[in-house]
Amino acid sequence: QVQLEESGGGSVQVGGALRLSCAVSGNSASIYCMAWFRQAPGKERAGVAVSHHDGTSTYEDFAKGRFTISKDNTKNTLYLQMNSLKPEDTAMYYCAADLNQLRCLRWRDTTFDYWGQGTQVTVSS
Repeated sequence: QVQLEESGGGSVQVGGALRLSCAVSGNSASIYCMAWFRQAPGKERAGVAVSHHDGTSTYEDFAKGRFTISKDNTKNTLYLQMNSLKPEDTAMYYCAADLNQLRCLRWRDTTFDYWGQGTQVTVSS
């Protein structure tokens, strides 16, 4: 079993920055990839970025150049640094983990094995 707990959300103005954290506990050694997703009111959940076991990362287009996904294995924590925030970034952000390499390669369409409870990000103009 794996447990995920997000933190770091909040309210910022346009152009501001936030760093989200996702603390991992349990059998973290079994995880192949971890990702950030977000869900805005009235919209479907969407991928933001994924970090694979081999150190590679993939970003959705809207996140490229503004967001950075990273891991600190010594702290068992996944991060999402978000810069130059826009009102359309307002959403609940979720951390997720999966144990399967093939599912991780299709991360945008995968229902991950484990999910956190989410942390709210609100960007105001």
